[in-house]
Amino acid sequence: MSVRRLAKEQPASFAFSKDSQAKADWWKAKYPAARKQSAVIPMLWLAQKQEGWISEPAIQEIAKQLEMPVIRVLEVATFYVMFQLQPVGKVAFVQLCGTTPCQLRGALDLKAVLKAKIGDANHVSADGKFSWEEVECLGACCNAPMAAINDYYYEDLTPESLAQILDDFAAGKDPKPGSYDGRGASEPKGAIHTLTDPKLYDGSYAKKIKIPNLPEKPKASKAKSEPTA
Repeated sequence: MSVRRLAKEQPASFAFSKDSQAKADWWKAKYPAARKQSAVIPMLWLAQKQEGWISEPAIQEIAKQLEMPVIRVLEVATFYVMFQLQPVGKVAFVQLCGTTPCQLRGALDLKAVLKAKIGDANHVSADGKFSWEEVECLGACCNAPMAAINDYYYEDLTPESLAQILDDFAAGKDPKPGSYDGRGASEPKGAIHTLTDPKLYDGSYAKKIKIPNLPEKPKASKAKSEPTA
């Protein structure tokens, strides 16, 4: 695993919003008082959802509320790659999958689009709205190439569709996530050739199947008693 460090430039302070603090208190209350440190991951996630990334003051605030050493919270934040330790785009943060299936399906062409429209990876655009990074397998290989943008997956991408998605974000629109090849979920491209009968998956067919009665197991014979002397 690569070394993950906090950003060099840090905000002066951090405070949970009223709504985020209420959710943090709810998480802390889920655990016994002596085990409230178990809420560290959800509290880090709440801080990231509020600010877009995890800052050092946020780590210190979480450590204070959970009464645990700051280094313990830092260990968690730097271990899990879902926590962003650098500022990200406020409008769209793109995580482009660069694993082999996506590479074979055109991820390098998508990378060129991101460089042209946003700039280098791991840097926020000049207007603060966009940033991107390359990540390893996001688990949507059958819909490659794809990228996670903010909280959602955008799949079956082409350079043209990705460019349009970024333009839509820039225009204040909310591009629809999912496949951009017209298919639902991860179903096969083109026509579906299997499981075409709705009765196979809506439960109606299973209700009509009668399971034959199984033969009863033979009763075990009682063991003969030993002869008495």
